Amino acid sequence: MSIKKINLVVFVVLIGFMGVCGGCSRDGTTSRTGPDDEMSITRTVSGYRVTLNEEACMDFQLPELAGIGLPRVSVRAVEEGWQQVSMRWEVPHEITQDELSVMFDLSMEPDFWWAPHLAPEEGYVIAQHVFRSPALIVQQDHLSLAIVPDLDLVGDRPGNPWFLDLDAPARQLWLGMTLTDIPVHVLYTKAPGMTIEAGEVELSFFIRVWKDQWGVRNPWSPVTSFLWGRWGSPLLVAGEPVQASLETYTQHTYDWAFESWGDFVWQEFDLGGVRVGAPQFIVNISQSPNYPGVWYQREFLSIWNQTWFSSLRSASGLYRYARDIGDEELLRKARLTKELALAAPMTDGVFPAVIRTPNETVEIDGEQYRRPLDWDEAVWTNSNRSPRDHGISDDWYHVLDASWTALLMLRWHLELESDERLVDYARAWGDRLLTLQGEEGFFPGWLHPETHAPGPVMNRTPETSMSVTFLLELAGVTGESRYREAALRAMDAVLAEIVPEGNWLDYETYWSCCGWGRDMYLDRKIDRNAMHKQNTLSMFWTAEALLQAWRVTGSQHYLGFGWRTLDELSMAQQVWQPPFIHVPALGGFGVMNADGEWNDSRETLFAELFLDYYRWTGDPACFERGIAALKSGFIMMYCPENPIVREMWEKVYPWFGPEDYGFTMENYGHGGRTSPEGEGMGVFTIYDWGNGAAAEAAMRILDHWGHVYIDRDRDQAFGIDRVEVRKRGRRWVLVNETGTPRTIRIVYEDGSEEKVTLVDRIVIRPPVRPREERTR
Repeated sequence: MSIKKINLVVFVVLIGFMGVCGGCSRDGTTSRTGPDDEMSITRTVSGYRVTLNEEACMDFQLPELAGIGLPRVSVRAVEEGWQQVSMRWEVPHEITQDELSVMFDLSMEPDFWWAPHLAPEEGYVIAQHVFRSPALIVQQDHLSLAIVPDLDLVGDRPGNPWFLDLDAPARQLWLGMTLTDIPVHVLYTKAPGMTIEAGEVELSFFIRVWKDQWGVRNPWSPVTSFLWGRWGSPLLVAGEPVQASLETYTQHTYDWAFESWGDFVWQEFDLGGVRVGAPQFIVNISQSPNYPGVWYQREFLSIWNQTWFSSLRSASGLYRYARDIGDEELLRKARLTKELALAAPMTDGVFPAVIRTPNETVEIDGEQYRRPLDWDEAVWTNSNRSPRDHGISDDWYHVLDASWTALLMLRWHLELESDERLVDYARAWGDRLLTLQGEEGFFPGWLHPETHAPGPVMNRTPETSMSVTFLLELAGVTGESRYREAALRAMDAVLAEIVPEGNWLDYETYWSCCGWGRDMYLDRKIDRNAMHKQNTLSMFWTAEALLQAWRVTGSQHYLGFGWRTLDELSMAQQVWQPPFIHVPALGGFGVMNADGEWNDSRETLFAELFLDYYRWTGDPACFERGIAALKSGFIMMYCPENPIVREMWEKVYPWFGPEDYGFTMENYGHGGRTSPEGEGMGVFTIYDWGNGAAAEAAMRILDHWGHVYIDRDRDQAFGIDRVEVRKRGRRWVLVNETGTPRTIRIVYEDGSEEKVTLVDRIVIRPPVRPREERTR
């Protein structure tokens, strides 16, 4: 029998709060580690003990392999204060063993627990499918402990998938290998029957102890830094996750939406005497020009302005694109979508988010198909992703969606074209919003369709953070301090009740595809994991709102908690390329700690926030993460520039062809499993939560940051769109990675810019910024 090597490696970190990353203070305070702190790993009778200053933090046991016994163990120091523990077995023949794992017993008494996924009962585990930025983290005061599996090795052997587990009441953690089942969308349980082939089996992990003495508690900071530095950054430098320019993918998007699939995607009609238009909410593979069968309508023919599916957001990207290339027809289309947003009927400041038509059923060749009625039959309504089990239907108005649309109106007015109608509409909503604020500072979730009274649930959630950002923008546009005062009161409420508890609850957490737990855990932690069911959207809204609050107040308190929240959000970002994810993965995001998506479309919504945090903190990892997130939005696009993904699409839909270039599924691996044959690829494109959203983010970021961003104050530079940037003395070398001559924009830290023609490479010396203009 041939000898094959199986490796299972674990990184373990013992850390206190890190208030500094890349030399930049995250919270405006000084962060220190005691000079006499000493971490040790010492042998015990049954395993090893980790101590800090001779005080026990954790014990871990030596696992046995059936018929082989205990492993050989070695301990060695590695970079930046980490130590590596390795356990190895030589396996002479195939072994059947349901589980091979290390159990960690905590000596500390944590007041905080974190894992990337829920394992709510004994027998449930965290399967490797959800290892986007995997770690197990606990914290007692400022002392933190984290276990991070070695992503160089996870998933190398399909027959021996990895898992994590966390039992807070027992104060125990696990990492190892076992087979899993999916009893519910999407949670995992252990399954029997794992076979380990002959060869070397290795378990190893890295340990570090860090004790911090001041600052905002942030158990994620050193973990995100380690994960990105070890895996994410090198992959980005190597050219992942996509190879073509952003302009190439954007052109595919608009060619697909308005030409090859345009008959289905683009909708244009008269509404109350006003010409309006927008891409419809969702199209599916049956609407391809190449589909060999009869087409059908998925869901309703509809257009949305909601926090997922925002036609106004997508239209702003189309506007930038059309303006840049001088395409008057596309510019007209973008403005028609703005008109549709303004056409939503407002009553007492409240307005709907969705316009749709009913469906009818038609019979063709003995088969029944769903087809939409004309726009003459359209009705206004709201998102159906709502707490229906609490009596809140799509007739109810969602405060979150209204604040998002109003915020986008203000941004259109400020950045694209001045239109006082947008300001007036947003102000009307802002005035109504102030009347809805509760005594504690929160804004309600849903409003009754007739009385506009708040609903019975979701009235103290981080959805409030979206309204914070909107009101701060409205205060800036109008100069009225009452909007600012209400926003900061709301921000303080979220900081007091939501952020410390990690109660990242929003509409998607329970009322989308994963309803697990809504009967028991609404506003309640899962006992075994000591965690809430959490969604990443509300983390993003809160990190964005905190940054805006800092910018208008100068309070370092907001910036410190903002960066903490951004680090927590970063733990949902994909930092590596797993062998079981059969499309590129770097930079994408998952959705929540109870679902299976990779490369979810929210990644492009999140991208610029990371760049914004770089602007104010100087942490280059933030910039890199933002660029990776932006590019990941085009991973799932069917086009010749994505050969791996194109091959996967054609395995599933062999009739796909050039007319389908631009088709983009909103995520990958949603059901919790993938396969080389194409499981996990999907059947539809949502323009406003897929290719249109990604194109919008690309056009916006290129507008704001250019193809190259140079920060002269910090002596740092970043290539954003297929430009490699190298430092040469006081000059920067720009290398064209597209192979095609082009004109690029260079944007500097003060907002100044220049254009250069880039053929192969060019050496530039940035203009010196006068000392009196430097603000950092």
